[in-house]
Amino acid sequence: MKEIGAFEAKNTLGTLLDLVQGGEEIIITRHGKPVARLVPSAGRVDQDQARAAFQRIRERAQHSGKVKIGYKSFDWASLKKLRDQGRP
Repeated sequence: MKEIGAFEAKNTLGTLLDLVQGGEEIIITRHGKPVARLVPSAGRVDQDQARAAFQRIRERAQHSGKVKIGYKSFDWASLKKLRDQGRP
């Protein structure tokens, strides 16, 4: 983790962004005290992949009344009933 003063950060922002894009984390200090942190941006969720996954889950739920997740299984009808009652 690299530390840099605010004045220098202002003058070298482009270079700092290149470093962050490469995965580095940078702490910006003012008078020797940390005031900000530059970190790489989190990746975005691919909406098409998410929709496809939801569709697969829905199809599996429709084909069988129960779905097994790990070692547990639950009944969609019961889950929907609890949801409609406002229960978690």
